[in-house]
Parts: sequence; C-alpha cells; structure tokens
Amino acid sequence: MKSKGKVFLLDDDELIVTMLERALRGDGYDVCAESNPEDVLDRIRAFSPDVVLLDIKLPGRDGIDILGEIVGQGIPTQVVMLTSDDTAETAVKAMKVGAADYLTKPFNLDEVKIVVGRLIERGHLKNEVEYLRKISSDLTSHVIIGKTSGVHKLKEKCGKFAAAGVPMVLITGESGTGKEVFARHIHQLMHQGDSAVFAPFLGINCAALPEQLIESELFGHEKGAFTDAKAEKKGIFEMGHGGSILLDEIGEMRLDLQAKLLRVIEERMFRRIGGRQDIPIDATVFATTNRNLEEAVEKGEFRVDLYYRLNAFSLHLPPLRERKGDIPLLARHFLQDYSEKYRKMSLKEISTEAEELLVAYRWPGNIRELRNVIERIVVLENDEIVRPELLPAEILHLKERASTKPSPGLTIPDTGLSLEEVEKNLIIQALERVGQNKTQAAKLLGMSYDSLRYQVKKFGLE
Repeated sequence: MKSKGKVFLLDDDELIVTMLERALRGDGYDVCAESNPEDVLDRIRAFSPDVVLLDIKLPGRDGIDILGEIVGQGIPTQVVMLTSDDTAETAVKAMKVGAADYLTKPFNLDEVKIVVGRLIERGHLKNEVEYLRKISSDLTSHVIIGKTSGVHKLKEKCGKFAAAGVPMVLITGESGTGKEVFARHIHQLMHQGDSAVFAPFLGINCAALPEQLIESELFGHEKGAFTDAKAEKKGIFEMGHGGSILLDEIGEMRLDLQAKLLRVIEERMFRRIGGRQDIPIDATVFATTNRNLEEAVEKGEFRVDLYYRLNAFSLHLPPLRERKGDIPLLARHFLQDYSEKYRKMSLKEISTEAEELLVAYRWPGNIRELRNVIERIVVLENDEIVRPELLPAEILHLKERASTKPSPGLTIPDTGLSLEEVEKNLIIQALERVGQNKTQAAKLLGMSYDSLRYQVKKFGLE
C-alpha cells in the first residue's frame, strides 16, 4: 500500500500518542511518534514529515515555542497544535505564530484524519503547482512517436518495467534519441492509476552542474553544513519521494559520487550533507547516458558495480538513421505540433520529394535535430506545403549529390551469379534503407509499387 504521507506526532501523553499513531497508521500514513521534546527539531528534519501534530504543553517546553522554531528555521512542514484549552485566545496565538490548524482534546479521530488529509492534499497541490511552473518544456515533446518494430519492442519493454515497478532503469543512446521521453513515458505508466497522489518527476544533468553542487542537488544539505549553507535544503532524492528521479548524463558523474549513488540505490536510504540521520526514499531512478559505459568501466571512469546494478533494467534507443520508417511520422507530428504552437496553420503537409530527402538524410542530431528543422520551417515560412527548397542546405544537397551520382554497375564474376539473388538483395537493401516503406523502396529501384509487391511476395520478404 502506498503511503498517504508522513506525520510526526509529539505529545507527552502516551495514551494519546498510542491512540493517534494506531489510527493514522491504520489509515495509511507513515507515523513517527515521540513523547520527549528534547532535540525534537533534529528528529523532525530527519523524518521530513508532511504534517506535525504538536502538543501545546510539553514537559519543560512550550509547544508554541517549538512551533516558532519550526517556522523560523524554515523547516518545510505544516503544524497542527494539540490543546486542551478551547479558548479562542490560544488558537489565535498558535495561528499567528504559523500553525496550519489546531485540534482540541479530547479528539474525534475522524476529525484528526480529516485535518491531516486536508493539509497533506494542500501540500501536494502546492508541490504540483511549483513543479509545473518549473517545467518549461512542451508536454507534447514527451510523446513516443514511431511504428517500426524496434520502437514497438521498446514500448513493450517500458510497459513491463512499469507494471513490475522496477526501482531503476538505465537508458542509453546517442544524443537526441529521446532518452528523457522514454523515462517520462515509464513514469506516466507507473502512476497513471494513482491520481490521488501527485507523483513528481525531477531531473538533474550530471554534466551541466559544477562538481561541488551536484551532491547538494542530489541529497540536499543541513543548515551550516558548509560555508554557503545558510538554510536547510532538500535534494531531488527527497523532493522526488513517491515519484521518479532522472540522472541525465550519468556517465559524467565523478567516481566518489557514484559510490554514494550505489548505496542509495541498494539501500534505498540517503543522508543530507551534514546530516546524521538516514532518510528513506521511494522513487524510481532513471539514469541516461550517450556514453558507452562498458568502455568507461574498462578505462576506470565508471564503477563496475554501479554499472551492473543500473544495467539490470535497461533500454538502448536506436539512432534515427536506423528507424527511417518513423521519420515521416515524426516530421508530420512536429509539423502539426509547431503549427499549433506558433499559430501557423497554413502549413498543412510535407511534399513527397521533401519527405524522401528527410528519410535519406542521416540525422546526426537524431530526433532533436529533426524537431528543430521542422520548428524552424514553421517559424520562417508561410507556404502551405513543406517543399525541398524549404529544407536546410545539408539536406537539400542530398538531391544534388543524387543527381550527379553515376549509375551503378555490376561486374559478373568468373564463377557466374544468380540474377534472382541479385534482385532479391537489391530489394532487401532498398527496403532496409527506407525502413520497410514499399512506396519509397519502389521509387529507389525505379519500379512500380505493384511490381515491388509482386517481387517481395515472390522472394518471401513479407
């Protein structure tokens, strides 16, 4: 059962503590119950609760003072004061200091559950709003587009990973092949039926941040842990609780951090920098890289134990040049997407000649490069059809090279050859070059579509 949230309970009445702890645990919450107010702030920080239930009268301490310290030190939680004094003055004082609510003893357990549930839902909504504001990328860029057998197999694998709830996935492939898209796809599959709880997806680029900042971004830090640590900070492992964490370009992570990451993955626990308490995590870890990690292991640049741990569940994304059959589909998708985004609905289709050039190009920047090409055309052009002359020079030059290329010739060996085998091999090459698209393969071979279909059937190439 997935936890509804974390509740920290502090009351010196053991009967009340036992009663509330049993009721909240039974309702699906993680509960840390305490009766001793000594060093309570350290314990609250370590537990990272969504809600604190705090008695207003404690032995040797005033609950209002503790509330003030929680608020003053910026500990990210919501506090509900527990009091046997039902006067308005006490309630007003607590709310002014920063309490989210208060409950009067003796408790109605249903009321306690309602208050705790409402505050946790409010916290989730706040986190969701902040998260959505933080994301600037277009949601449509996270849709997996493709009909080739390779993409179909990858989607099947994603579904199996999501159904099993695997703890981590390694996604490899050249830059621009859509590694984050597949990570988000698995994340969405994992949480699509969990609408009651917001599941964050947070990421960090291990190559983009300075080395001295990566550890703090991953694990967070305590106030005063180092010179510039002027306040407590949560890292993405803590903020991603209940969701997913993306470690982009993990192949660039320094070795000492790789050792700490391995511990986190295996033990599902971590510590903030300067912290003394282990904090549990409940998140799927996605690691992506365009490096060959096996070679990095051989060079001593990547830990072998971390590599084998990550590689237990892996996806390798093929470059776009190996899935040419998906290029027209992707190009039309981006054309529609950017036409709507930039309100340029005049661009409606891609000409056959332009599509053939797109398919023939090798796309060193993969899907990202194709997306950028289509976006540029949409922004700069006003024609109704994307014609060859609208394509970038490096793609348009393919047409010029093709027109000047000498016609191919065959030399018959002394031992002779089989004409049928030559025909069969040429058809196979043409189909592979255009991603099994028979229309385009027929054009490459200078024959009609029906003739190609006959030959494909004749040679058993269906």
